[in-house]
Amino acid sequence: MKKTFLSLLLLCSLPVLSQDNGQDTFVQNLLSQMTLEEKIGQLNLSAGEDFSTGQAQSTNIAGKIKNGQITGIFNIKGVDKIREMQRIAVEESRLKIPLIFGMDVIHGYETVFPIPLGLASTWNMEAIEQSARIAALEASADGIHWTFSPMVDIARDPRWGRIAEGSGEDPFLGGAVAQAMVKGYQGDNTYTGNDRIMACVKHYALYGASEAGRDYNTVDMSRIRMFNEYMYPYQAAVEAGAESVMASFNEVDGVPATANKWLMTDILRNTWHLKGFIVTDYTGIEEMTAHGIGDLQTVSARALDAGIDMDMVSEGFLSTLAQSFKEGKITEEQINTACYRVLVAKYKLGLFTDPYKFCDTQRAKTQIYTPEHRSIARKIAAESFVLLKNADDVLPLKKQGTIAVIGPMANTRSNILGAWSVSADLSKPATLVEGLKEVSGKNTRIVYAKGSNLTEDAEYEKRSTGTGHTLYRDNQTNEQLLNEALSAAQKADVIVAALGEASEMSGESSSRTDLNIPDVQQDLLKALLKTGKPVVLVLFTGRPLTLTWEQENVPAILNVWHGGSEAAGAIGDVLFGDVNPGGKLVATFPKNVGQIPLYYNHKNTGRPLPEGKWFEKYRSNYLDVDNEPLYPFGYGLSYTQFEYSDVKLSSSTMEANGNLTASVTVTNKGQRAGAEVVQLYIRDREGSVTRPVKELKGFEKVFIEAGQSKEITFQITPGLLKFYNYHLEYVLEPGEFDVMIGGNSRDVKTIRFTLH
Repeated sequence: MKKTFLSLLLLCSLPVLSQDNGQDTFVQNLLSQMTLEEKIGQLNLSAGEDFSTGQAQSTNIAGKIKNGQITGIFNIKGVDKIREMQRIAVEESRLKIPLIFGMDVIHGYETVFPIPLGLASTWNMEAIEQSARIAALEASADGIHWTFSPMVDIARDPRWGRIAEGSGEDPFLGGAVAQAMVKGYQGDNTYTGNDRIMACVKHYALYGASEAGRDYNTVDMSRIRMFNEYMYPYQAAVEAGAESVMASFNEVDGVPATANKWLMTDILRNTWHLKGFIVTDYTGIEEMTAHGIGDLQTVSARALDAGIDMDMVSEGFLSTLAQSFKEGKITEEQINTACYRVLVAKYKLGLFTDPYKFCDTQRAKTQIYTPEHRSIARKIAAESFVLLKNADDVLPLKKQGTIAVIGPMANTRSNILGAWSVSADLSKPATLVEGLKEVSGKNTRIVYAKGSNLTEDAEYEKRSTGTGHTLYRDNQTNEQLLNEALSAAQKADVIVAALGEASEMSGESSSRTDLNIPDVQQDLLKALLKTGKPVVLVLFTGRPLTLTWEQENVPAILNVWHGGSEAAGAIGDVLFGDVNPGGKLVATFPKNVGQIPLYYNHKNTGRPLPEGKWFEKYRSNYLDVDNEPLYPFGYGLSYTQFEYSDVKLSSSTMEANGNLTASVTVTNKGQRAGAEVVQLYIRDREGSVTRPVKELKGFEKVFIEAGQSKEITFQITPGLLKFYNYHLEYVLEPGEFDVMIGGNSRDVKTIRFTLH
């Protein structure tokens, strides 16, 4: 018979901690039995070791579990391994406290969805929630019950590789995505079953604003900018019920976030009312010594005092808190508070009732990487792709003739998934060549050539294809690879050029200063265009790239991000017209790196460039390029065309306690049904502090049949018009407001109203 945790306590002659008395009674009773060292042990999170089940007893991590020195383990894959670690905790440690098991389930478990930047580009909150729901189902079936997701950092510098992990540059959209993902992972937060997992919102705070786009770098901004432009997605996730939050690596106001009490306690707990626990990022406590604010004992005490509850990997809490307590630098109450929050999380998950709740081996066999999950992933992947250009209706392709699929991204499995696909089997995804063969059918001939390596520089390619995502660099010369590609191209009616970034060319520790398609790939693309054959650029990327030359010269460009385990089939679905692309950009694409940071919701200067002007002396502009992006926020084409009517308002005035309705009619003027993301932007014309030229305040994704029209309405409420003023008061100020509605942030119809 399966023993519960309570029965194990009875066997060990400890008082029974009945859950009938409620969560608080249970946890406080358990706390009263713990030594100081055991409490500190509950604050120590360990990275998983690579072991087989039979070796678990002899590992260093097993010894620490027995001694009550570990609260949980992350990034162990496999329900059998997790069960064995849990067995050691609940059968061989003094108090039998179960472990919590986490993993970087960022955009799917074994069924991998598009990278988060791609998911956000669907603008479909139901699809995003569904992707998180499936990730929770699969992860929990394999023993995982805590995920380090969603990442909600606002990012406006595409040099920063981790822009791939978030929802782009806009806080309103970012907040909506954050809430959808938290709901998808956690459900109603009851955890009555074993198929939901706890979310962990990261990276709190401002991590996406690192200087020079360099990972882990300094962040410095005013508090008014923090709250108006960067903080809302974190708040939205907490309000959605996120059970945990991860501190960021960067400093805020000169204090590393991990030791920043204003961030962790004043804002996160006292203002936003986080009920769950706060964990550091990987070695986040230890790294504060390099920041220069103290030795390991000092920074560990500062982290606890700031409000950190769990130390990931550094073991600063484990090795120094007892000494800091003896020296009076921290109190036992602070340790108790942190331990209480961690134990409550385990209680909520149901681990005290059944430590093996998430160790059902039958679920692991039947609920992971299922045909149903893969079908949904394929649909969502297709919905994430953004059609950037389609001159002369090159797309969709016909399912006939010969198609040459050329490029280093054409025949790779692992690089189709994207960064942070740590739990996936990298050998399972279809290659693009295979996907196009499947979709195109027997009347189409597909020929393939690699054409080039990822980059000219072999060491650069090695840095860009880590953690198993190799591209198997070809030892032929550039000329030999190119000649093979041109030979394949000559046999074809149309060329699909599969180019861009490998999976690990974006993501963590993958910052870039040059955002062009890499050198030898550009040479390949130019040579393919010279053949005179129609060329479709299928662009793999985890960030906005600088595509000025490509936009001018390539007939069709389809941005497919890194679309996950079912990306190959989904790309085929879109290229051959089985799916009409409807993705929209959530991050601005610059014309060159010198324009960065470039984002739609910027502010005016005192000398703005007049509308329609390229350059004017003594205005805010450049000598060598205009101020406009290559592709604006919200941009994305379709195989059909949508026409917008003028915007109508229910009234030209609005009271501070009232609301009004903005409406627009959208007509599908083309020959195909398609989805359009109708976007609402608002501009506050005059404020006590300067306000952006426009801000996203609403959106709706609608499907419209060819020749049909739909009226879309948005409710404008006082809450949409509020902002943080100079004194960080959340205020509503009277005045004039512009309402803008369109298919992207640039091409909008505008009307004005007055708020009294």
